[in-house]
Amino acid sequence: MNETTTTLAVDASGLVKRFGTLRAVDGIDLHVRPGEVYGVLGPNGAGKTTTLSMLATLLRIDAGSARIFGVDVHDEPHKVRQLIGLTGQYASVDEKLTARENLVLFARIHGQRSGMARRTAGDLLDRFALTDAGDRLLEKFSGGMRRRLDLAASLISSPPLIFLDEPTTGLDPRTRGQMWDTIRDLVRQGSTILLTTQYLDEADQLADRIAVIDKGRKVAEGTSGELKASVGRSTLAVRLADPDDMDRAARAVATVLGRPASRTPEAARLTVPMERADDAAEALVALRHDGISVQKVTVEEPTLDEVFLALTGAPATDDSGIGSAGDDRPDDTGIGTDTAAPQLDRMEATR
Repeated sequence: MNETTTTLAVDASGLVKRFGTLRAVDGIDLHVRPGEVYGVLGPNGAGKTTTLSMLATLLRIDAGSARIFGVDVHDEPHKVRQLIGLTGQYASVDEKLTARENLVLFARIHGQRSGMARRTAGDLLDRFALTDAGDRLLEKFSGGMRRRLDLAASLISSPPLIFLDEPTTGLDPRTRGQMWDTIRDLVRQGSTILLTTQYLDEADQLADRIAVIDKGRKVAEGTSGELKASVGRSTLAVRLADPDDMDRAARAVATVLGRPASRTPEAARLTVPMERADDAAEALVALRHDGISVQKVTVEEPTLDEVFLALTGAPATDDSGIGSAGDDRPDDTGIGTDTAAPQLDRMEATR
């Protein structure tokens, strides 16, 4: 059996990274199983990209240890790079070349001969629905097309582990959805993915397990359902058939459940937190007893936004993510930019 299928894809313990007096990463543990999508969720500056940079050999680990499929990141960085693909927050492709030329260039860098490099480029363009735009200069690409091409370039060597550092930052909702579909396809084809994101819905939709990072520390870990359950209560939402019944319905629910319901009059909607599964049934029985007709009933589990608020004391700052896109300092270490290669060179010179 292939060793990469029996060893943790990422086995990191006590990771620390300091920038002067700042501990950007402060003792983080990550254990990623082969074949899963592992999400690292946190706001700007939480330490997500810095953690990824250490695992990808772009930054030196100041303390702790990390192995990629059993290979030590510090001791054998060259072997680690053969096991990973990396797509950063900013496209690493050359805008003055076509999409096909970019992929051929990356394939040649990976040691492929000219003919094989052209075949690889063609296969990847087809795989990422870029064939029609393959001979177009990148300066004419949309943001989503650039991001798909950048992801394609990271797969040239068919790595078993793919690092995606905020892959949908700045993309419109439709393009984000397309990227999500691409990521799901990669997993179906056998890839393991470590995904950093500041988008709550992205972690909820994609990740098998999620680590919540705040101020350089891991504050929680689990499936989306486990994290939501840790917050506690679900919410019963009732839409009334007649908005004029709002006051009577609110009194009936409060009487039977012993706590007030929140009102949204314009939607004829009542919501009330539930302590027990039976609360929903008891509330509905009370409404029926009072002759109040109900149009719709839903039980809503806590959101990841509520999880993050409970864990860190800070809610999401907007509807789509914990923080605004592209402002991840000092977390931004240059993954996916032209600074990546010089960083690798400097690291090798100091090893």
